[in-house]
Amino acid sequence: MTTAIGVSARPSKVLHVSLWVVQALLGVVFAGTGIWKLLTPVPQLAAMIPWAGQVPAAFLYATAVVDLCGGLGLVLPSLTRIKPGLTGLAALGCAALQVCAIVFHVSRGEAANTPFNVLLVALALFVFWGRRSRAPIHSADSA
Repeated sequence: MTTAIGVSARPSKVLHVSLWVVQALLGVVFAGTGIWKLLTPVPQLAAMIPWAGQVPAAFLYATAVVDLCGGLGLVLPSLTRIKPGLTGLAALGCAALQVCAIVFHVSRGEAANTPFNVLLVALALFVFWGRRSRAPIHSADSA
């Protein structure tokens, strides 16, 4: 097997550590946001994020569940080494969720609220790339 010039056969330790740090941070952001949306009364949420009071509660809670599942999916499969390939899919799902959030905010004239969403897209795509192609984590039964 040959490797491209300048590309090592094994990913660097820096890449592994970087991926873990980003996975952990994204996991906290997404899971934390999901829990926050689920446990905070809608009027209280609406005082902090106005759109929460302007959409059906089912929509708000659906986004909360997706946030929570995405956050857990970014960390748990890799951490437990049970179906670690799901981490890449969770990262891709989180990126898609944030693209939808950007479209939602722009459609409401809230484009100024989207830079953090753009950052989350970039970080989630980094995890997707890293865990799917460059530095995958192998399952416990294949190690």
